[in-house]
Amino acid sequence: MPPKKPIHEVIANLRDEWGTAGNIKSDTTRNHVQDALTRTMQRLKLYRSPPETGLVIFAGALPTNGPGSEVVNVYEIVPPKPVVAYTYQCDDHFHLEWLKDMLREERVYGMLVIDASEAGLGILSGDRLDVVDVITSGISGKTRKGGQSARRYERGREMELTYYYHRVAEHATRTFVESEKVTGLIVGGPGPTKEEFLKGDYLHYELQKKVLGAIDLGYSGREGVRELVEKASDLLKDVRLVEEKKLVQRFLGEVNKQGGLAVYGLPRVMDSLQKASAEVVLVSDDLDMVRLDAKCRKCSTVKSEVVPIARRTQERQEITSAGCSNCGGTDYDVVERDMVDVLEDIAFQVGSKVEVISAGTEEGNMFKTFGGVAALLRYRAN
Repeated sequence: MPPKKPIHEVIANLRDEWGTAGNIKSDTTRNHVQDALTRTMQRLKLYRSPPETGLVIFAGALPTNGPGSEVVNVYEIVPPKPVVAYTYQCDDHFHLEWLKDMLREERVYGMLVIDASEAGLGILSGDRLDVVDVITSGISGKTRKGGQSARRYERGREMELTYYYHRVAEHATRTFVESEKVTGLIVGGPGPTKEEFLKGDYLHYELQKKVLGAIDLGYSGREGVRELVEKASDLLKDVRLVEEKKLVQRFLGEVNKQGGLAVYGLPRVMDSLQKASAEVVLVSDDLDMVRLDAKCRKCSTVKSEVVPIARRTQERQEITSAGCSNCGGTDYDVVERDMVDVLEDIAFQVGSKVEVISAGTEEGNMFKTFGGVAALLRYRAN
């Protein structure tokens, strides 16, 4: 749960899930799920609010000495980075992928955009860009005020510029050295101001050693920071946000071509994987689909359904209540799998890659309008 998620809302949601779990046919499974939910709700009542980075709770019935010896255990984890979305999952194993992603070592880059009117400071980490500060200069324009000599006016403007540069450097120190240790710093902006700022040695000595380059831009301030990320792609080859931008832009370019090498929508993507024509599969990180595989215990016939996570319990009941198409039996073993895991397994078998696209970025939001699943193709299959 995210840091600002009200505890009472989480408890109310789990109480609803407890009622839904009452529909589970297996007495053992039903009791285990409801016991785990009860223990989790009890533990949550000890909190007034989640910790600063949110809270992750794993609860489940784990065997202590073989089948039948299961004991419900509850594990609480305060994650190293903020949880960005509330998630509840009921499965036959603990999902650790979000925590593993948090433990990845990521390069953190400072983005500084400056011209004579304003400066913008941003931090780029993985797939996340935060514009943390925008500073206005307050410097007079180049038109000389009446009654002042040209030289006197220029000296006054130079003093204002120097004071402004020092202010920007102080903000950069607080943002890129004290608050967040950046791996590298990229400076940009329209006109020659950025070069003057860098040559003047205003930056903290640690940041001076980390400057990767200066890039010409059309904008300053907040918009300039976003433009800088795009134009600095050669300097940011290993940054996930830049990789995702390139993938989505490549997909949009192909999908808008006549006969382009891209498809979208789960059925078409699955078809391209089965034909081994998919080179890269793109999946939105908030894709909430699971596949239910019900295997008849009598004749081993398998029927599968891909459903939204919110409807999985209802769909499971419908699948298991219908007779087997082969023998008419109603006794099934049901396996539930996240669709991202399913796509990864199939992709591995045919030599394709799966790339997860963050839904929180501008490109990620655009990608979601195509259903959150797409594929870049090696060739067009007939």
